[in-house]
Amino acid sequence: MPFYHSLGIIPEKRHTVSRQADGKLYQEELVGTQGFAGMSSLAYHLYPPTRVRQKGKPYSVKPEIAIENGLNAMSFNGFDIHPEKDYIRSRKTLFVNSALHIGLAAPSASTEYFYKNADADELLFVHKGSGTLHTMFGSLPFQYGDYIVIPRGTVYKITFDTHENKLLYIESFDPIFTPRRYRNDFGQLLEHSPFCERDIKRPSHLETFDEQGDFDIFIKKQGMMFPYVYANHPFDVAGWDGYLYPYTFSIFNFEPITGRIHMPPPVHQTFESKNFVVCSFVPRLYDYHPQAIPAPYHHSNIDSDELLYYVDGDFMSRNNIKAGQFTLHPGGIPHGPHPGAIERSIGQKETKELAVMIDPFNPVMITKEAMKLEVGNYYKSWLTE
Repeated sequence: MPFYHSLGIIPEKRHTVSRQADGKLYQEELVGTQGFAGMSSLAYHLYPPTRVRQKGKPYSVKPEIAIENGLNAMSFNGFDIHPEKDYIRSRKTLFVNSALHIGLAAPSASTEYFYKNADADELLFVHKGSGTLHTMFGSLPFQYGDYIVIPRGTVYKITFDTHENKLLYIESFDPIFTPRRYRNDFGQLLEHSPFCERDIKRPSHLETFDEQGDFDIFIKKQGMMFPYVYANHPFDVAGWDGYLYPYTFSIFNFEPITGRIHMPPPVHQTFESKNFVVCSFVPRLYDYHPQAIPAPYHHSNIDSDELLYYVDGDFMSRNNIKAGQFTLHPGGIPHGPHPGAIERSIGQKETKELAVMIDPFNPVMITKEAMKLEVGNYYKSWLTE
């Protein structure tokens, strides 16, 4: 959960007169989600943030569904996605339901335009590459292993340092938070939390752009992309304060919770929303009971699908898995370690695996883009013959 932060010039009281050096009023804007009851921030612009020069013709970016209702365990090679220079076009949605969209992107260049998701909070995971997220709240550098949380309605631009970039992304139609059980009544992360406020990187280096002209902002809303041209630079903010802003958290700062016997997946939870959770599997010591079986036990997916994205290392419960691969274990049927994995795990002291798990509480539909990446006959991979 973000905590109070401020940058730049702000008046002593909210909604009061605040003037620029030339006597013009700063243009105050309240930005937030969940109406006026959720987290919000107040930003002070040089110009009104409403000055639209023109609108382009909207076009559809709705994902095409290939499988609406399936019950197969499936796998997908995410690194088979073809890189594209354009950031928006590089985003390929793979799995969807009413609460979220999950996809991968392989942008190979920075873009001049700005982008805003008007419907969804975005959670990006950086699998390859590095760069800087630019917003009106300031800049946020990112690198391999970073989660980037971008609240809905945030205008942003990404500058990439390299041409080879691979991103996992989640678009959530409800706000994304840190797990409630790790926070007290005041929002502070508790002592038993696997991470703390020191691990959350907030925007810095606020740069105020006093520029007027033609600024392209592509706005995504309800499956459509709306090209807008604004009359002033969207990052014309001289100061802001509040609780709503983008931030980064490195998966390498997640401190795993371990025990004498195998711990269930919720101990890996990193983020939550109304209808899904996100977990981080990181290098950790195995269970230390003398008879412990470190491999996870077979379990029935009844209440949720399970999507696991493999980042790095050797994932001990799966055979023939490589970086960038997705597995989908649908709600309704059991799954567990691949043949041989249980025996292999006995007596092992640690794992070096790195993975991101997404558990949607409603079944996901599979897109045509995902089917281009499918690993055939994965559902048979538990057979020993």
